[in-house]
Amino acid sequence: MRFVSHLGCPTCGATYPADRLMNLCERDGRPVQVVLDIDRLKSERGRDGGWDPSRHDLWRFGGLLPLDVADPDDCRHVVSLGEGNTPSLPYAHPWADRLGCRLEVKDEGKPYPGFGHNPTLSFKDRGMAVTVSMAKALGLSRLAVPTQGNAGDALAEYAVAGGLEAAIVMSPDTDLPILGKVAAYAKLHPALITLELVAGTIVESAQRIRDHYVPAGYFSVATFQEPGWRTEGKKTLGLEMAEPAGDRLAERVWKLPDVIVYPTGGGTGVVGMAKAFDELQALGLVGDERPRMVCVQSSATTPIVRAFDEGADDITPLPPGTTIATGLNVARNVGHINVLRIIRESGGAAIAVTDDAIRTVIRDEWRDRRFAWSPEGAATLAALPEMADRGLIRKGDRVVLVNTAAAEKSLPNIRMLLDGGL
Repeated sequence: MRFVSHLGCPTCGATYPADRLMNLCERDGRPVQVVLDIDRLKSERGRDGGWDPSRHDLWRFGGLLPLDVADPDDCRHVVSLGEGNTPSLPYAHPWADRLGCRLEVKDEGKPYPGFGHNPTLSFKDRGMAVTVSMAKALGLSRLAVPTQGNAGDALAEYAVAGGLEAAIVMSPDTDLPILGKVAAYAKLHPALITLELVAGTIVESAQRIRDHYVPAGYFSVATFQEPGWRTEGKKTLGLEMAEPAGDRLAERVWKLPDVIVYPTGGGTGVVGMAKAFDELQALGLVGDERPRMVCVQSSATTPIVRAFDEGADDITPLPPGTTIATGLNVARNVGHINVLRIIRESGGAAIAVTDDAIRTVIRDEWRDRRFAWSPEGAATLAALPEMADRGLIRKGDRVVLVNTAAAEKSLPNIRMLLDGGL
């Protein structure tokens, strides 16, 4: 943790020691974040914080992460399975032509030659790689997570790799490929992986973690409940969108996209990317411009959309609905207050899309372009018409849609939309 200064609460400003094992801020009950010593980082690692483009994983960002792989003391704790460093692919689509923008897909669910590879085919690997590594660095041996699916899959993978115990609590309605994978890990590694099924959504699973596993000695790594570790992993999405590439590589020029369209359940990625951009500015790599952050939710469960439309600072929870995009079915989260602030400060928006619109994207894009969208990722493309109506995309913009996971992880729910299968 060479370049970590302290932990801080962005809501109330409270600070805590860098090695404090804690969940929420003790003053206001909000999420805390890892705060870097940017001046020291720049002094010791150079203007881009030790960025190493020769590495094909998220640890390429060196001192911009809480564990710097270039530091021997930090490196011995790092658990890496090749996660991150996924491509932003140009995506030819009629809406790009209509709006005159450059449309890209940040594809988290498929390996591409010359890039990294998320081992469980989901962006959750980013957060859990850093979480398990930080847990090892700080001497933890038992972690617990409530999950809609992908985070549990990722924690199981990294806990086994790191030799830690993990309790994973999810709904029996979780997509079957994910449920089966975690169940198999629990059977194959009974000393390390515990799987418990709890009816409901991530809200009920989180309650079970609080009531049973935390008192039993597990450390909760629920969304925003750990001290910023998952946020640090997810911020690498934004760092990758900005890092030098193509004609910017020789001069190591960093450049942010104009618009990021992000499928938002808990919203860790939104907070992480915003933090990444602030750190890049502090290093002098970018200015004060920021991408317009557009958070997309399922119309079945819309806490952020409702709060944004009402001008509220925080959400007012309502019971969740049912949606094919299970990762978006998050009715409340303690970090939503920060997501709302970031959306507004960036000039972005929060948009809801229907399951019918999501299904149409999955079906049409597979038929027309043979691109397999996850339901959550498909929600971002489904939001483009409303984004156009609101003037959120301008001519010449670089617009990045985040496809958060492989379509295969949502089978069999979407098989009928893919001409019978992939």
